[in-house]
Amino acid sequence: MVGTMHAWQAVERGHEVVQIEREAEARGASLRNFGQIWVSGRAGGEELDTALRARELWEEIGARVPGLGFRAIGSLTPVRNAREYAVAEAAAARPDAAARGYELITADEARRINPALRGVFEGALWCERDAAVEPRTAQLHLREALKASGRYTFLPGREVREVTGSGITGTTGTTGTSASTSSSASASSSASASRLGPASVRDDHGDVHQGDAVVLATGAWLSGLVRELVPDLPVRRVRLQMMQTAPLGEVLTTSVADADSFRYYPAYQGDALDELNAEQAQAPIAAAHKMQLLMVQRRDGGLTIGDTHAYEHPFAFDTLEDPYEHLTEVVESFLGRPLPKIRHRWAGVYAQCTDTTRVVHRQQVSDGVWLVTGPGGRGMTCSPAIAETTANELGW
Repeated sequence: MVGTMHAWQAVERGHEVVQIEREAEARGASLRNFGQIWVSGRAGGEELDTALRARELWEEIGARVPGLGFRAIGSLTPVRNAREYAVAEAAAARPDAAARGYELITADEARRINPALRGVFEGALWCERDAAVEPRTAQLHLREALKASGRYTFLPGREVREVTGSGITGTTGTTGTSASTSSSASASSSASASRLGPASVRDDHGDVHQGDAVVLATGAWLSGLVRELVPDLPVRRVRLQMMQTAPLGEVLTTSVADADSFRYYPAYQGDALDELNAEQAQAPIAAAHKMQLLMVQRRDGGLTIGDTHAYEHPFAFDTLEDPYEHLTEVVESFLGRPLPKIRHRWAGVYAQCTDTTRVVHRQQVSDGVWLVTGPGGRGMTCSPAIAETTANELGW
C-alpha cells in the first residue's frame, strides 16, 4: 500500500509511473491487516499529524474510488473497571483530544452508537476520527483508477535485481523489491521524482526501466538488494496473527478495541496507564504475545479480529491457538453473544523502524533512488500521507 500510494501521488501530479511488484498480486501486510485508518492511538506530534493528514486523504480518495470501501465509522474502546476508566479519562483530557475525536462516554451511550455491544462494561472511549477501508481489495481498486489515467503501468511477478542511480549500483540474486519506474517517476511499489538525473531498475525478466527517480517500497523484504543498498538499515520485522469470522448477522457500527490497546499505543502513556500496569496485570496469554484486541467489520458482515506481536527471529512458521481463544473470549464479553464461525486465520509480517517513534524510514540511497520502508503498524493508516511527504520532499 505504501508503494501504491506513491504511485497515486505521482500520477496525481502529472507523472508517468511503472509499478513493479514481486508477487502476482500483493500478498503481504497491506492485505493482512484490519483496514483501519487508526488515528486514536497515535503518539502526539509528527505521528498524529501524519495520521490526521492520511485520514483526510483516505476520505478524499475514497470519494473518488468507492471500491476502497472507505467508512468514517470511528472506534469504541470499552472499559471494564475504574483503572481502565482512568486511562480513558486521561486520554480524553489530552490537549489534542479534540483533534483525535476523543470523548469519554457511558456504557449506554456506547450502546446507542454501537448496538451490537450488549456485553458488560462501564464506559468507553469514543474516537470519532477513526475509519476503515477494505484491505483485501483496496489496492485492486486503486490500480483500476490509476490505469484510467493513461499514465500508469503495473508489472506484477517481477523482482527488482538491480538499481542504478548517479551514485550507486546495487544487485542481488536472491530477493527483490516492488518497484515503479517511468519517464518522469520511477519507483518500487511507489514513485518518486528527483531532478538529479536519470535512474533505472533491472528486473528478473531482464527488462530495464528508466526514469527520473526510483522509490523502493520494500515492505517486509529487507534482505538481498535492500541489504546491499543499506547494510545497516534501522528497520526490523514484526509478525502478527489475525482471524476473520463468518458474517455477524448485524451491523457493527464502529471498530472496537479493548483496554490492552492502552498498553500498546503511545497516546495512552502517562500516570493512569502506569497505575493500570501496576495494579492490573495483563492476562498471561495476552502479555506473552503482546496482544490487544482490534476488531473491524468487513463489507460482507464478517469480523476481522486480532492481534499479536512477535519481534524475535526466527518467527514461528505456524499459528498458535491460545491467542485466538483469548481474543474470542474478549470479543464475546463485549458482544454478549457467541462469535460466528471462524472462517480464516493467518499470520503476517510487516516492517517497523527500530526507533518506534519514527513514522517511516525514508532514505536517499543514490541520486534519484529512494528507499521508503518501516512504517510498522501505521502502514495502512498513514500510507497516503507518507507518499505525499515523499512527493513534496522530492519536488514532484
